[in-house]
Amino acid sequence: MDYCNTVFAGAPKFITDRLQRVLNAAARVVSDTGKFDRGMSRLMHTELHWLDVPERVQYKLGVLMYRCQHNPAPRYLTDHCTPISDTVFRQRLRSASSHLVSVPRYWPSTYGRRGFSVAGLTVWNSLPEDMRDPECSVDSYRQSLKTFFSQY
Repeated sequence: MDYCNTVFAGAPKFITDRLQRVLNAAARVVSDTGKFDRGMSRLMHTELHWLDVPERVQYKLGVLMYRCQHNPAPRYLTDHCTPISDTVFRQRLRSASSHLVSVPRYWPSTYGRRGFSVAGLTVWNSLPEDMRDPECSVDSYRQSLKTFFSQY
């Protein structure tokens, strides 16, 4: 379920709904509940600590962006992550000190918004400022990221 699921960033709802059905079926197998039992959402979130499919995709993108910001990621991914403080015309903005990254422009009618160079950077910029702090450890970042996305 988690292998290469970042390709579903910004995917149409009918695709993520199909994956959500698979995830619900796996939760039913793990918890030994029936198909029509109530409380599947509560079971997945509170007892199994699983995120729904769209939040899982955003979580994976957020972790990948953390790796890009702290350099254990491949170079072809880190090349897309340009901090706003490194952009010539944006160095004097207030947002330059908030660890935001520069999101490139894309055509709305194409798949450009679904690529890592836009989707990953958008997820990173949507996080609260304390989560984008460079001093944050990997474990605390993952825990706070999962908590952030489970609140949706």
